[in-house]
Amino acid sequence: MAGQNYSMVSEFILVGFSNFPRHLLPAFFLLYLLMYLFTLLGNLLIMATVWREHSLHTPMYLFLCALSTSEILFTVAVTPRMLVDMLSTHHTITWAACASQMFFSFTFGFTHSFLLMIMGYDRYVAICHPLRYHVLMSNHGCARLTSWFWAGGSVMGMMVTMIVFNLTFCGSNVIHHFACHVFSLLKLACGKETASVSLGVILVCVSALMGCLFLIVLSYVFIVAAILRIPSAEGRHKTFSTCVSHLTVVIVHYGFASIIYLKPKGPHSMDSNTLMATTYTVFTPFLSPIIFSLRNKELKNAIKKSFQKLTKCSKSVAI
Repeated sequence: MAGQNYSMVSEFILVGFSNFPRHLLPAFFLLYLLMYLFTLLGNLLIMATVWREHSLHTPMYLFLCALSTSEILFTVAVTPRMLVDMLSTHHTITWAACASQMFFSFTFGFTHSFLLMIMGYDRYVAICHPLRYHVLMSNHGCARLTSWFWAGGSVMGMMVTMIVFNLTFCGSNVIHHFACHVFSLLKLACGKETASVSLGVILVCVSALMGCLFLIVLSYVFIVAAILRIPSAEGRHKTFSTCVSHLTVVIVHYGFASIIYLKPKGPHSMDSNTLMATTYTVFTPFLSPIIFSLRNKELKNAIKKSFQKLTKCSKSVAI
């Protein structure tokens, strides 16, 4: 990154929630703090349960652990800074810190989408090719695939960040967002190449995310076709129930992303845009462990078993 591109702006100002009435900020802070802590604890619980229960040492739960890790790291990259700024009067962020936050949020965001895609493929193989499942989805192969997805997310995050921060920021340094949001930053860039860079960033992001969504939808087309061929209603219900938690998370993930990025242009206030942005950065990661814990029968039973073991241990220690 050439030094002349950022010498004019050495720091940015995150507007975030600063336009909201001051008396509302403690309530927002408490709400988002509780959601943030629950996201961390919920995902850590899922990871610990899968680690402890040998019956869950399968590709599906390996991917789920990787997904929980990406959600934890994504929220850590964005939410703490947002919470600090809510109760602070100092909203500046350095050029390097802003670039780092964008890199990590993109890395874990892309990785999250890649993992949702491979989890859809996992369900496709389990339902449509059950006899070949252990060959196509071996634990060793899935671990290697997960590593490739993490590497791919890092490459995508680095590519987008380098493209954006090689632009010249020579005007306003006020970011109308609570994080270093890519499109908010692009509005601050100046120079002839800004329009083409903006288009390039949009194409990269849309291609990756829509490509993942297309493959997920394609997997479920084959899954539904296979389920409809099952003669009994009970068999169809039992088979489809293995997909419900993943499908729900996909709908939530892409649904809230669509609200943020595909909303029609109109007279939206800065406050409403800020609240809408938190649905993707805070609310979606908050819902994910709840969905997997409640809608996945095997995981729910394993969590119950773990709590029962802890209860027995605590009682024996008390005696």
